[in-house]
Amino acid sequence: MVRRQNWGVTLLVACTVLLASFAASVLIGSRSLSLDRALHGLPPDHEILVSLRIPRALLALWTGGALSLSGVLFQAMLRESLAEPYTLGVAGGASLGAVLSICLGWNLSGGISAVCLAAFAGAAVVLGVVVLIASEGGRMSSLGLLLAGITVNSICAAVILFLSNLAGFMQSFAITRWMIGGLDAPSYATLLGITVALLPVCLFVFYRSREWNVLALGEDWATTRGVSTSRLLLLGCVCGSVLTGTVTALTGPIGFVGLIVPHAMRLWVGADHRILIPTSFLIGAAFLGLSDVLSRTILAPVEVPVGVITAFVGGPCFIWMLRRSNRRLPS
Repeated sequence: MVRRQNWGVTLLVACTVLLASFAASVLIGSRSLSLDRALHGLPPDHEILVSLRIPRALLALWTGGALSLSGVLFQAMLRESLAEPYTLGVAGGASLGAVLSICLGWNLSGGISAVCLAAFAGAAVVLGVVVLIASEGGRMSSLGLLLAGITVNSICAAVILFLSNLAGFMQSFAITRWMIGGLDAPSYATLLGITVALLPVCLFVFYRSREWNVLALGEDWATTRGVSTSRLLLLGCVCGSVLTGTVTALTGPIGFVGLIVPHAMRLWVGADHRILIPTSFLIGAAFLGLSDVLSRTILAPVEVPVGVITAFVGGPCFIWMLRRSNRRLPS
């Protein structure tokens, strides 16, 4: 575990990794880029840098950071090591909304705004349903949230499979492509909207980090410490769902980021959420940024969906972390 006096060094290292990931995302791609030409406004390098590389890199950083932060939050709330951003069914609701919009023929000609809006609406509806199911007499428990989320997520998955079976060829392709998860260059207005929506949530989650520490030890323990567990669970559920739903609506479900990064950070910095939350956000952003670089270059000019890269990288990494944790346990 990192001692408190070393937190500054830890955050500095995490920020350096993030900046290196951003630089790699901007400078490395399927096409060579002359930074000198781009900075002097010469086409096509300037257009590639400003209109494609930078917006896509920023989206990757926001998405990776939001998913990692959401994973930390849900693992603390539910006290479940396998909890991730999609545990409460928010991604299932977003996916169902997107699939419905595709099946109804909205924006299949190239626009994605209606699909994104439908995905966000689906995530919001599922969040409301999960909270309603998990609430009993005005109280909410982590177990109720976990069971409700898993159940609703399974229902959404079943409906998605049913709609995919009814869809035509082009619609099935669009559904499959969206469900894999991928990154495209958004407009700067979209990036501004993401920042306005997610930055206050991220700051709030960090501000309540002491309470996540207490809640992670158990609801009974938190109650004895004067923490309103039902209120805190509701706030955490809403914050994590906003983080997940916002980025999932734009990128589709991207797996493993919110599961692996929090576990890796616990091995590095320990379980104190005052340092775990910011480092998870920074390293999660860097991880997805580097994964996006691989997705664009590993089979260039063919682009591999970034969700495939995170699964290929994340799976072995998680197995390695699991075996390392097992070796630490007393025999």
